[in-house]
Amino acid sequence: MSNTDPRSWMWSDALAMLARAEKLHREMFRPVPQRSRAIAWEPPVDVLETEHEILVLAALPGVDPDHIKVAISGSALVIAGERILPPQLRTAVIHRLELPQGHFERQIPLPAGRFEVMRPTVVNGCLAIVLRKRA
Repeated sequence: MSNTDPRSWMWSDALAMLARAEKLHREMFRPVPQRSRAIAWEPPVDVLETEHEILVLAALPGVDPDHIKVAISGSALVIAGERILPPQLRTAVIHRLELPQGHFERQIPLPAGRFEVMRPTVVNGCLAIVLRKRA
């Protein structure tokens, strides 16, 4: 293929773009020192509403449920905690580290109204939070 052949430069551009994306991915999930309280990541969430409650599901695999804080602050639900690096990481050779580590916090805007936070549960690696609507 010659330089004038579109397949040549398109393939080159695609490879360069993939390399940049992989570099950004590695930088995004670089382990944060455990003493840092800065927010390192935000868990993805689903928010569902029924007539009587709001259900919030936060993907938190590998996070100890006893170290998760859930509270309503103003008009938002706040979920915070920390995914702690396993002790083996200190001496291990890392081949891939994709799960974000360190302190996390997610603020989810709530619709207008008053809510009561029911006891959160963990279901299949997701934190399930039921917010019962109050009259």
